[in-house]
Amino acid sequence: MASVDGGPAGRQIDLNADVGESFGPWPMGDDERLIPLVSSVNIACGAHAGDPATIARTVRLALAGGAAIGAHPGYPDLAGFGRRDLDMAAEDLEASLIAQVGAVLAIARSEGAAVHHVKPHGALYNRAARDAGLATTIATAIARLDAGLVLVGLPGSALLEAGRAAGLTVRAEGFADRAYEPEGSLRDRRLDGAILGPKAAADQAVSIARDRFAIAGAGHIPVEVDTICLHGDGPDAVATAVAIRAALA
Repeated sequence: MASVDGGPAGRQIDLNADVGESFGPWPMGDDERLIPLVSSVNIACGAHAGDPATIARTVRLALAGGAAIGAHPGYPDLAGFGRRDLDMAAEDLEASLIAQVGAVLAIARSEGAAVHHVKPHGALYNRAARDAGLATTIATAIARLDAGLVLVGLPGSALLEAGRAAGLTVRAEGFADRAYEPEGSLRDRRLDGAILGPKAAADQAVSIARDRFAIAGAGHIPVEVDTICLHGDGPDAVATAVAIRAALA
């Protein structure tokens, strides 16, 4: 992945953002301003958000900004923005994932771009961190489509274990703008304090990149990652990205 300079010590860390989540005339996020501030992007595939024209626009923005391109598949749940856990048969989910990631691969190719990685979205990502069967379904679908794709997930998760077993390269991910629970999971979005503002997110990004820990309540938890995420759908996404870049430098 591309990377953001982490300061005079020379350490670098990939900064990624979930983008391309507009749908038809309904905008989501400010991708034009956000994408130049990150080093890789995860583009919604049309299941939880996004559509073909939005995917194409987002690929072009990533090319112009020099960001590595990734696919961001989720449960087929536009109404719930992919944040509801669906009970899908493995065969149905695998087919959906191949269709979603395949769409981004095809559109990227038409724009002269390559897709580097896959990062599941929302409820699919969170459940795959602990559900070995679901994680295997995801990893199998990606490996069948393109074994050269990198699979992104939580450190120590079932998803990364399944990715390795399927022969995929994996990358562990931390979160700048999400609060952590003491056992290492992300705090439920419905709870107070789950989403961090620009200053807190910048502090957490530095803690993860430099000190290899995340802030969890009054304590710290070890977090060893290759990439740090910020979400592109929030109203403070651009301000958060600016603050993170400045803090890392």
